[in-house]
Amino acid sequence: MAWIKMIPENEADDTLKALYDKIGNAHEGVDHILKIHSQNPKSIQFHYDYYKHIMAGRSGLSRAQREMIAVTVSAANHCHY
Repeated sequence: MAWIKMIPENEADDTLKALYDKIGNAHEGVDHILKIHSQNPKSIQFHYDYYKHIMAGRSGLSRAQREMIAVTVSAANHCHY
């Protein structure tokens, strides 16, 4: 696991808080994979947009197939994501 200082939701400034509100969810908050960008909010937006494009953009693969690939790669890399 990376040791990158992450700004928690309750310490976020206006810009970061707005991003956290957009990308997080009420039950689990913001995923660490995005929160590691908290020192550079613009990179959170780029990462989030890239992920959305990969998982939901036009493709010959269904969303389920994309999720299966992601799960397989994460398991092979011993990653809990």
